[in-house]
Amino acid sequence: MTIDNNYVVALHYTLNAVEADGTQTFIEKTETENPFVFLYGVGMMLPKFEAELSGLSAGDKRSFTITPEEGYGERQEGATTQLPVEMFEQSGMPPVGAMLPLQDADGNRVNAVVLEVTPDTVVVDLNHPMAGKTLTFDVEIVATRPATEEELNHGHAHGIDGHSGH
Repeated sequence: MTIDNNYVVALHYTLNAVEADGTQTFIEKTETENPFVFLYGVGMMLPKFEAELSGLSAGDKRSFTITPEEGYGERQEGATTQLPVEMFEQSGMPPVGAMLPLQDADGNRVNAVVLEVTPDTVVVDLNHPMAGKTLTFDVEIVATRPATEEELNHGHAHGIDGHSGH
């Protein structure tokens, strides 16, 4: 079965970032026993990522590049904010470099990276960690199948076998 909208896709990938001098820096890869599984065509993934997978089947391999414009945009200088230390009374102070899941005023989720911790504030960078980076993917399709009615209603895949792990 070839990948199409409303299909569940399981794949392995290796992700690298291309540096200014053309060298590649390893970011992450899937583990053999734990492929990445997602619902294709519902807006969960970058449009360019999905476009590169269109029409592939189990066993197919592909390598492709996603530019910052096609991915997470350019880094915005000054996209920082100061959070009051009172926000961290329950959870404890985060270390510099920690990723904090935040929500903006519209309810959109944003991952912020801690830049500095002072006695009064925690300064965070609101840029996506991959902003400004050219990304290269090496993917191998493990399996694909039509999504179930339940998965379509929930808007996400329930594992490659159709059963949720929770």
